[in-house]
Amino acid sequence: MIPTHTDPTLTDPTLSPLDLPMSFLGRPAAAGTEQPWLLVLMHGVGSHEKDLFALARWVPAQFHVVSLRAPYAMGPGANTWFEFTVEPDGSRTIHEAQETASRSLLTRTVETAAVQLGVPPARVVVGGFSQGGIMAISLLLTRPDLLRGAMAWHSRLLPQVLPHAVAPEALAGRALWVSHGLQDNVIPLASAHVIRDHALGLPVALTYREYAGMHEIRPDELRDAMAWLDGLGHPAPPVRREGAAAGA
Repeated sequence: MIPTHTDPTLTDPTLSPLDLPMSFLGRPAAAGTEQPWLLVLMHGVGSHEKDLFALARWVPAQFHVVSLRAPYAMGPGANTWFEFTVEPDGSRTIHEAQETASRSLLTRTVETAAVQLGVPPARVVVGGFSQGGIMAISLLLTRPDLLRGAMAWHSRLLPQVLPHAVAPEALAGRALWVSHGLQDNVIPLASAHVIRDHALGLPVALTYREYAGMHEIRPDELRDAMAWLDGLGHPAPPVRREGAAAGA
């Protein structure tokens, strides 16, 4: 299982001047990076900004990393993007007003961070685990103009967000990573299939993966996700076909 403690060496004062509408931890891109990217991370229910910030050591060096704290407190060190209840049939009823407010706050935060760091939308990625992944997908579907792509680990698609989604053509050129655990006991694998099937009907570059494991990010899943992230800035060269040089 990926460790969730925070390495104090990851916090760098060069991101401290950021003035964002949400609490966060940050790690700057490597010194000398000419065209840095921005990765905004969002934790799951009952956690905090230190959780996914522990992953920063594996994030490609060309990325600034900003890990956010969800706005609704559940208790000490426990926060949520929106409250929800699980019905007897397993379905979930969400606090829709909280979800709407969180999505609006997230939108402002991502936009503000990108402007202050000088990163254009074409180099901005949002990602999250569980409920944080819900927020990442929702932002991609509603405000793709702010992003290059989104990552969702062990997450689900909110039906309540779909009426607010942009027209499919507005998603052209965007990328989406979706991964899930085969034995996930919190959000069933079927929820990942719903995301996958919806994304297949959109003009997004979808990468979908399933891994052995429960509601956790396993090392091989993290490795593959970080390779995907790195690949956004280093696309594979075109395949050279025989006769191409002669115009065949």
